Amino acid sequence: MKIGIDQMAFATTGKYIDLRELARVRGDEPDKYTIGIGQDRQAVVPPTQDIVTLGAAAADQLMTPTVRQRILTIIVATESGIDNSKASAIYIKHLLGLGDYVRTVELKEACYSATAGLQFARGLVAVNPQELVLVIAADIARYGLATPGEVTQGAGAVAMLVSQNPHVLAFEPTAVSLTKDVMDFWRPLYASEAMVDGKYSTNVYIDFFKQTLTRYQQLTGRQLADFAAVLFHLPFTKMGKKALAAVLGERTDATAQRLRTALAASQVYSRQVGNLYTGSLYLALMSYLQNGTAQPGDRLALFSYGSGAEGELYTGILQPDFKNSLSPVAETLANRQQVTISAYEDDFNQQLGMKSADISFDLTKDPAKFVLAGQQDHQRCYQKR
Repeated sequence: MKIGIDQMAFATTGKYIDLRELARVRGDEPDKYTIGIGQDRQAVVPPTQDIVTLGAAAADQLMTPTVRQRILTIIVATESGIDNSKASAIYIKHLLGLGDYVRTVELKEACYSATAGLQFARGLVAVNPQELVLVIAADIARYGLATPGEVTQGAGAVAMLVSQNPHVLAFEPTAVSLTKDVMDFWRPLYASEAMVDGKYSTNVYIDFFKQTLTRYQQLTGRQLADFAAVLFHLPFTKMGKKALAAVLGERTDATAQRLRTALAASQVYSRQVGNLYTGSLYLALMSYLQNGTAQPGDRLALFSYGSGAEGELYTGILQPDFKNSLSPVAETLANRQQVTISAYEDDFNQQLGMKSADISFDLTKDPAKFVLAGQQDHQRCYQKR
């Protein structure tokens, strides 16, 4: 039985900043951001948006009467949790209007957990082939204003339906996971912004990719030539280039050229949004499928990485109808509004974060269907409009 990703949808905020403008305000050369990091634009998060509203907005695009009836599990993967106890999946289930006989859970392991969610969903569908599992990767990457990590912030959500006989990607049996206790990136409970050792984290990422790829090749006998594309978790787009270069070196053969071209196609959307943490790999997948030369039957390799650290490399086969099973990401990005750096800074500082006081946000400035209205009696208040 084939099991895999049946449909995919993406959502982000309605605002963005141009990183060239951010560079000028911060006193940096624009090329440092657009070439050195590989980012052009960055999603701006108003206080009325969080992982619940973004996750609901992505998943809502997949909802049909049939889908609503068949979803029995919702898995939300995030490292931007809004509660240390209650799963964000419960809020999303409510906003989507799904029935009460639905299992809901939240997963955490830095940027990796969406991949774990897909693997768990695979097992659920194997047990009950009629079930649909909704996996949502939703995150808001925050490092602070005028910090070294500011240029790698971002926000958004990717929603995926996992089913038998999928329309997008059928998972292959072999997957290689690698876990080590590494302090390259973390966020203590008392902090709203992450702590990161950037250069060290980059080296760990590349090392994990090389180790999981080597192990996969040992188990399957496959080589790079067997992949139409290798897709990466992209905390910033230059990261994927560094990882691929670590295994290709100076190669200029047809395989190397194909993989480099595929990587460029997978980076298109991330350059416009920024870091999605758990969703970055899957936005890269959507970007490749909509901007590259993907064909049904192609074998794709996907490398997932979460600091702390865990990595996984797995593969899947593209299905005949994949192009018609993805939301129009380019259209979503084109409909956003550019804001000034000062407006972005105001939104950044108004985030609910770890505040405990009651607050009501001005909803007239956010036209989104799902919004965070504020907080009352230590409870977040969401609205569907």
